[in-house]
Amino acid sequence: MLEAGAKAPDFSLPAQDGKTYSLADFADDTLIMFFYIKDGTPG
Repeated sequence: MLEAGAKAPDFSLPAQDGKTYSLADFADDTLIMFFYIKDGTPG
């Protein structure tokens, strides 16, 4: 588990456009990530 304020580890995910993006692709940008535990739950 990450501590509050810690940097996220680099990871890659496929997007709807068929490209694969990694966290490193956004290193010079402001990026907001939202993670939720389970689909269909309040968040």
